[in-house]
Amino acid sequence: MPTPHNTANPGDIAETILLPGDPLRAQKLAQTYFEDPVQFNSVRNMHGYTGLYKGKRISVMGTGMGMPSIGIYTYELIHEYGVKNLIRIGSCGAINRQVRIGDILIAQGACTDSNYAYQYDLHGTFSAIASYDLLRRAVLSADEHGFPYAVGNILSTDIFYKEKPLWKDWAKMGCLGVEMETYALYCNAVRAAYAAEGSDPDTEIPVNPHADVKALGIFTVSDSLVTGEATTPEERQNKFTDMMEVALDVASQL
Repeated sequence: MPTPHNTANPGDIAETILLPGDPLRAQKLAQTYFEDPVQFNSVRNMHGYTGLYKGKRISVMGTGMGMPSIGIYTYELIHEYGVKNLIRIGSCGAINRQVRIGDILIAQGACTDSNYAYQYDLHGTFSAIASYDLLRRAVLSADEHGFPYAVGNILSTDIFYKEKPLWKDWAKMGCLGVEMETYALYCNAVRAAYAAEGSDPDTEIPVNPHADVKALGIFTVSDSLVTGEATTPEERQNKFTDMMEVALDVASQL
């Protein structure tokens, strides 16, 4: 049923959803790629749509900026609306010289300077990783299209305007790019996938309705902290189509 952040009704949202940060990118994707898109949400102008792509029912919805925002939306999508496959499509900054403007970056894992995982009461540092199934499909799609891409760790940071830039320290640990959401997405997905809720009365085996939840982050490199190159806001909104095609390829196979 509707939540404080989403007016969709049960069944309005497909089991597979693409998640750009920018709600206008969600709108553009739906209008460009979907057949018969239907808007299911406009609360806080966070546009969400469901339509058909190559005969497959897929949704797209904005998530806003930062882990608190994507954390709210993806938690509700999983637990209130039964979404199974969550594919973030966004922009990132390169912190590795080999990653260039316009390249696709596929996030095998997400590092963070956030305290998001504190809620799980872990006695250590949690490594948030993507679904290998979605990752494999994305790599195959990028190869088939001939798109330039890289696969590896991304840094999800809480702070855009940092008092002291620390990206070089993360680059020394092999991180390829920096953005602000993926760590929370991966945490929400894996926590749902491994949460036991109730049990089968015949076997007493825990039953988890979210056991097959999967997540992946796919990015277009919008700027480089190494070289200082950058794209314009208009280019970020309208021209990052390679990653959209990869994400749609993955979504249409699920």
